[in-house]
Amino acid sequence: MTLSVEHPSASPVRHSRPRWWQRPWVAPLAVVAIAFVAFSLPPYLSLDPSRSRVPAPDFFPAHFAVLSLHVVFGSIAMITCCLQIWPWFRARYPRAHRITGRVYVFAGCLPGGLLALVVAVANPFGPVSAASSVVLALLWLGCTLAGWRMARQRRFADHRRWMIRSFALTMSIITNRLWSVVFVITLWPQLETTFHGDEDMMVSTIAGLSAWLGWVLPLLFAEWWLERGDAAKRRRRVRQAA
Repeated sequence: MTLSVEHPSASPVRHSRPRWWQRPWVAPLAVVAIAFVAFSLPPYLSLDPSRSRVPAPDFFPAHFAVLSLHVVFGSIAMITCCLQIWPWFRARYPRAHRITGRVYVFAGCLPGGLLALVVAVANPFGPVSAASSVVLALLWLGCTLAGWRMARQRRFADHRRWMIRSFALTMSIITNRLWSVVFVITLWPQLETTFHGDEDMMVSTIAGLSAWLGWVLPLLFAEWWLERGDAAKRRRRVRQAA
């Protein structure tokens, strides 16, 4: 009689999914998003143009109305996005995930992105900031639509990749504001030297730098995150084949 003995390493190992409290980034992300919306949204719900945090250009009287709608739709995108990337919520409530996904796309990103294009063209902070805003709006719309299309085709791995990019662009408004603070602190002492006392030039410079770094760095981080995950999957496949 021949006994066949399996090597312990050949037995399948089951990995339990982390619980919702084991995702340390979920709660802080939601808190930051809610706090940002709570700070940013009220002035634009007041219907008072004097409370706008972005100066309106003289050639565009409807700037405040368009900007207010953009902020409202962008806030919807930010809040629903937190639910969409929460693994526990996706796994536990798939139907709710699909519903909030439609809200994220059609009541958040799409109208918010289209209005962002209008606001970008009327950007009061100069051409560098305006160019960044146009590119950001186009990428935001493109990544979101691609993710929605992949879900419709049931290509869920591709859907996840595109929606991670969309998430990075949705939340980039937060990093934009953080960079603004950093550059104000850094460049304000140089007002009389580098900028020759021209405050408008300094504001345009800060706006341009913050606008580009605000979304480029989060998008690069999202790509690194995706490539890191793909590399880990390839290593697992190699180990399993071996």
